[in-house]
Amino acid sequence: MRKPIIAGNWKMNKLVAEGARFVVDIRESVPSDEEVETVICAPFVHIPFISEAAREFHIKIGAQNMHYEESGAFTGEVSPKMLEDLLVDYVIIGHSERRQYFNETDESVNKKTKAAFEHDLLPIVCVGESLEQREADQTMTFVESQVRQALDGLTNEQAKQVVLAYEPIWAIGTGKTATSEQANEVCAHIRNVVKDQFGEEVAEAVRIQYGGSVKPENIEELLSMTDIDGALVGGASMKEDSFMKLVEAGKNAR
Repeated sequence: MRKPIIAGNWKMNKLVAEGARFVVDIRESVPSDEEVETVICAPFVHIPFISEAAREFHIKIGAQNMHYEESGAFTGEVSPKMLEDLLVDYVIIGHSERRQYFNETDESVNKKTKAAFEHDLLPIVCVGESLEQREADQTMTFVESQVRQALDGLTNEQAKQVVLAYEPIWAIGTGKTATSEQANEVCAHIRNVVKDQFGEEVAEAVRIQYGGSVKPENIEELLSMTDIDGALVGGASMKEDSFMKLVEAGKNAR
Protein backbone atom coordinates (compact mmCIF):
# COMPACT_ATOMS: atom_id res chain seq x y z
CA MET A 1 0.00 0.00 0.00
CA ARG A 2 1.36 3.40 -1.00
CA LYS A 3 1.78 5.91 1.82
CA PRO A 4 -0.14 9.16 1.21
CA ILE A 5 1.98 12.29 0.84
CA ILE A 6 0.70 15.81 1.44
CA ALA A 7 3.15 18.51 0.35
CA GLY A 8 2.57 22.20 0.92
CA ASN A 9 4.12 24.59 -1.59
CA TRP A 10 4.41 28.07 -0.09
CA LYS A 11 5.65 29.47 -3.42
CA MET A 12 7.04 33.03 -2.91
CA ASN A 13 5.20 33.75 0.32
CA LYS A 14 5.83 34.26 4.05
CA LEU A 15 8.62 36.07 5.83
CA VAL A 16 11.18 33.96 7.68
CA ALA A 17 9.65 34.50 11.13
CA GLU A 18 6.20 33.62 9.79
CA GLY A 19 7.46 30.38 8.30
CA ALA A 20 9.23 29.32 11.49
CA ARG A 21 6.14 30.16 13.55
CA PHE A 22 3.97 28.09 11.19
CA VAL A 23 6.13 25.00 11.73
CA VAL A 24 6.26 25.49 15.50
CA ASP A 25 2.47 25.87 15.63
CA ILE A 26 1.70 22.64 13.75
CA ARG A 27 4.60 20.34 14.54
CA GLU A 28 3.12 18.59 17.58
CA SER A 29 -0.14 17.91 15.72
CA VAL A 30 1.43 16.31 12.64
CA PRO A 31 0.71 12.55 12.51
CA SER A 32 3.42 9.92 12.39
CA ASP A 33 5.13 9.68 9.03
CA GLU A 34 4.25 6.00 9.08
CA GLU A 35 0.63 7.11 8.47
CA VAL A 36 1.08 10.05 6.13
CA GLU A 37 4.09 11.93 4.86
CA THR A 38 3.89 15.65 5.60
CA VAL A 39 6.14 17.93 3.56
CA ILE A 40 6.60 21.70 3.56
CA CYS A 41 8.25 23.09 0.44
CA ALA A 42 9.44 26.58 1.26
CA PRO A 43 11.51 29.35 -0.34
CA PHE A 44 15.25 28.86 0.14
CA VAL A 45 15.56 31.57 2.81
CA HIS A 46 13.21 29.63 5.10
CA ILE A 47 14.91 26.28 4.94
CA PRO A 48 17.55 26.61 7.71
CA PHE A 49 14.94 27.91 10.14
CA ILE A 50 12.05 25.54 9.42
CA SER A 51 14.45 22.60 9.24
CA GLU A 52 15.60 23.40 12.76
CA ALA A 53 12.02 23.92 13.97
CA ALA A 54 10.89 20.60 12.45
CA ARG A 55 13.77 18.55 13.83
CA GLU A 56 12.58 15.42 15.69
CA PHE A 57 9.01 16.01 14.52
CA HIS A 58 7.17 14.30 11.65
CA ILE A 59 7.65 17.07 9.12
CA LYS A 60 9.78 16.68 6.00
CA ILE A 61 11.35 19.76 4.41
CA GLY A 62 11.31 20.42 0.69
CA ALA A 63 12.85 23.02 -1.60
CA GLN A 64 10.94 24.51 -4.51
CA ASN A 65 13.70 24.24 -7.10
CA MET A 66 17.43 23.65 -7.53
CA HIS A 67 20.16 23.71 -10.16
CA TYR A 68 21.50 20.39 -11.43
CA GLU A 69 25.18 21.36 -10.99
CA GLU A 70 26.94 21.03 -7.62
CA SER A 71 28.61 24.44 -7.87
CA GLY A 72 29.74 26.99 -10.41
CA ALA A 73 29.11 30.37 -11.99
CA PHE A 74 25.32 30.27 -11.75
CA THR A 75 24.44 33.48 -9.93
CA GLY A 76 21.19 33.26 -8.01
CA GLU A 77 20.94 29.46 -8.15
CA VAL A 78 21.04 26.90 -5.34
CA SER A 79 22.74 23.54 -5.81
CA PRO A 80 21.64 20.06 -4.71
CA LYS A 81 24.79 19.88 -2.58
CA MET A 82 23.64 22.96 -0.66
CA LEU A 83 20.21 21.44 -0.07
CA GLU A 84 21.79 18.19 1.06
CA ASP A 85 23.92 20.16 3.51
CA LEU A 86 20.74 21.65 5.01
CA LEU A 87 19.21 18.15 5.42
CA VAL A 88 16.44 18.86 2.91
CA ASP A 89 14.31 15.80 2.14
CA TYR A 90 12.42 16.72 -1.04
CA VAL A 91 12.73 19.11 -3.96
CA ILE A 92 10.03 20.20 -6.40
CA ILE A 93 11.22 19.89 -9.99
CA GLY A 94 9.52 21.22 -13.10
CA HIS A 95 6.62 23.08 -11.51
CA SER A 96 4.50 24.67 -14.22
CA GLU A 97 5.42 28.15 -12.96
CA ARG A 98 9.10 27.29 -13.39
CA ARG A 99 8.38 26.00 -16.89
CA GLN A 100 6.24 29.00 -17.83
CA TYR A 101 8.20 31.89 -16.31
CA PHE A 102 11.77 30.60 -16.00
CA ASN A 103 12.27 28.51 -19.13
CA GLU A 104 12.36 25.11 -17.40
CA THR A 105 12.50 22.37 -20.03
CA ASP A 106 11.98 18.62 -20.05
CA GLU A 107 15.76 18.30 -20.46
CA SER A 108 16.54 20.38 -17.37
CA VAL A 109 13.84 18.52 -15.41
CA ASN A 110 15.58 15.25 -16.23
CA LYS A 111 19.00 16.61 -15.24
CA LYS A 112 17.65 17.93 -11.95
CA THR A 113 15.85 14.67 -11.18
CA LYS A 114 19.07 12.71 -11.62
CA ALA A 115 21.05 15.25 -9.60
CA ALA A 116 18.54 15.03 -6.76
CA PHE A 117 19.22 11.32 -6.32
CA GLU A 118 22.95 11.92 -6.34
CA HIS A 119 22.48 14.05 -3.22
CA ASP A 120 19.91 12.04 -1.25
CA LEU A 121 17.05 14.31 -2.26
CA LEU A 122 13.69 12.92 -3.34
CA PRO A 123 12.24 14.70 -6.38
CA ILE A 124 8.61 15.77 -6.68
CA VAL A 125 8.35 15.96 -10.46
CA CYS A 126 5.48 18.08 -11.79
CA VAL A 127 3.66 17.41 -15.05
CA GLY A 128 0.45 18.81 -16.48
CA GLU A 129 -1.28 20.27 -19.49
CA SER A 130 -2.58 23.72 -20.41
CA LEU A 131 -6.24 24.48 -21.01
CA GLU A 132 -5.57 24.65 -24.75
CA GLN A 133 -4.00 21.19 -24.72
CA ARG A 134 -6.91 19.74 -22.75
CA GLU A 135 -9.46 21.27 -25.09
CA ALA A 136 -7.50 19.87 -28.06
CA ASP A 137 -7.62 16.39 -26.49
CA GLN A 138 -3.82 16.34 -26.09
CA THR A 139 -3.67 15.81 -22.32
CA MET A 140 -2.61 12.17 -22.28
CA THR A 141 -0.02 12.49 -25.04
CA PHE A 142 1.51 15.63 -23.56
CA VAL A 143 1.67 14.35 -19.98
CA GLU A 144 3.08 11.02 -21.15
CA SER A 145 5.90 12.82 -22.95
CA GLN A 146 6.72 14.86 -19.84
CA VAL A 147 6.83 11.75 -17.63
CA ARG A 148 8.98 9.74 -20.02
CA GLN A 149 11.52 12.53 -20.44
CA ALA A 150 11.64 13.37 -16.73
CA LEU A 151 12.37 9.77 -15.71
CA ASP A 152 14.64 8.85 -18.60
CA GLY A 153 17.83 7.16 -17.41
CA LEU A 154 16.72 6.48 -13.84
CA THR A 155 17.20 3.07 -12.27
CA ASN A 156 14.14 1.12 -11.19
CA GLU A 157 14.95 1.81 -7.55
CA GLN A 158 15.16 5.55 -8.20
CA ALA A 159 11.94 5.55 -10.21
CA LYS A 160 10.13 3.90 -7.29
CA GLN A 161 11.07 6.81 -5.05
CA VAL A 162 10.06 9.63 -7.38
CA VAL A 163 6.86 11.45 -6.47
CA LEU A 164 4.98 12.49 -9.60
CA ALA A 165 2.65 15.46 -9.23
CA TYR A 166 -0.07 15.87 -11.83
CA GLU A 167 -0.93 19.55 -11.92
CA PRO A 168 -3.20 20.68 -14.76
CA ILE A 169 -1.95 24.18 -15.46
CA TRP A 170 -5.49 25.47 -15.96
CA ALA A 171 -6.35 24.52 -12.34
CA ILE A 172 -3.38 26.07 -10.52
CA GLY A 173 -4.37 29.12 -8.53
CA THR A 174 -7.53 29.62 -10.58
CA GLY A 175 -10.05 28.14 -8.18
CA LYS A 176 -10.86 25.56 -10.85
CA THR A 177 -10.26 21.94 -9.97
CA ALA A 178 -10.29 18.91 -12.20
CA THR A 179 -13.05 16.58 -11.12
CA SER A 180 -11.80 13.64 -9.10
CA GLU A 181 -12.56 11.41 -12.06
CA GLN A 182 -10.62 13.63 -14.48
CA ALA A 183 -7.65 13.79 -12.11
CA ASN A 184 -7.67 10.05 -11.50
CA GLU A 185 -7.90 9.29 -15.21
CA VAL A 186 -4.67 11.19 -15.86
CA CYS A 187 -2.95 9.78 -12.76
CA ALA A 188 -3.87 6.25 -13.87
CA HIS A 189 -2.40 7.01 -17.29
CA ILE A 190 0.79 8.27 -15.64
CA ARG A 191 1.02 5.01 -13.71
CA ASN A 192 0.62 3.05 -16.94
CA VAL A 193 3.40 5.11 -18.54
CA VAL A 194 5.67 4.27 -15.59
CA LYS A 195 4.68 0.61 -15.96
CA ASP A 196 5.66 0.65 -19.62
CA GLN A 197 8.94 2.40 -18.79
CA PHE A 198 9.99 0.49 -15.65
CA GLY A 199 7.64 -2.44 -15.09
CA GLU A 200 4.65 -3.21 -12.89
CA GLU A 201 6.52 -3.33 -9.58
CA VAL A 202 7.78 0.24 -9.99
CA ALA A 203 4.40 1.47 -11.24
CA GLU A 204 2.63 0.05 -8.19
CA ALA A 205 5.19 1.65 -5.85
CA VAL A 206 5.44 5.14 -7.33
CA ARG A 207 3.30 7.78 -5.66
CA ILE A 208 1.27 10.22 -7.75
CA GLN A 209 -0.08 13.45 -6.30
CA TYR A 210 -2.76 15.74 -7.63
CA GLY A 211 -2.26 19.49 -7.48
CA GLY A 212 -4.50 22.32 -8.60
CA SER A 213 -6.73 24.28 -6.19
CA VAL A 214 -6.73 21.46 -3.64
CA LYS A 215 -8.48 22.47 -0.42
CA PRO A 216 -10.09 20.86 2.64
CA GLU A 217 -13.46 20.75 0.84
CA ASN A 218 -12.25 18.50 -1.99
CA ILE A 219 -9.26 16.61 -0.58
CA GLU A 220 -11.16 13.56 0.68
CA GLU A 221 -12.85 12.91 -2.63
CA LEU A 222 -9.56 13.28 -4.50
CA LEU A 223 -7.76 10.90 -2.14
CA SER A 224 -10.52 8.32 -2.49
CA MET A 225 -9.47 7.74 -6.09
CA THR A 226 -7.49 4.61 -6.93
CA ASP A 227 -4.42 6.31 -8.39
CA ILE A 228 -4.16 9.53 -6.38
CA ASP A 229 -1.74 9.11 -3.48
CA GLY A 230 -1.58 12.64 -2.14
CA ALA A 231 -1.62 16.31 -3.02
CA LEU A 232 0.77 19.13 -3.86
CA VAL A 233 -0.99 22.14 -2.39
CA GLY A 234 -0.47 25.86 -2.82
CA GLY A 235 -2.88 28.33 -1.20
CA ALA A 236 -4.45 25.92 1.30
CA SER A 237 -1.02 25.00 2.66
CA MET A 238 -0.27 28.50 3.89
CA LYS A 239 -2.72 28.55 6.80
CA GLU A 240 -2.14 26.19 9.71
CA ASP A 241 -5.74 25.02 10.09
CA SER A 242 -6.39 24.25 6.43
CA PHE A 243 -3.02 22.54 5.98
CA MET A 244 -3.63 20.30 8.99
CA LYS A 245 -7.06 19.35 7.61
CA LEU A 246 -5.32 18.20 4.43
CA VAL A 247 -2.79 16.21 6.43
CA GLU A 248 -5.54 14.55 8.49
CA ALA A 249 -7.33 13.63 5.27
CA GLY A 250 -4.12 12.04 4.05
CA LYS A 251 -3.80 10.10 7.29
CA ASN A 252 -7.33 8.73 6.88
CA ALA A 253 -7.09 8.05 3.15
CA ARG A 254 -5.85 4.47 3.20
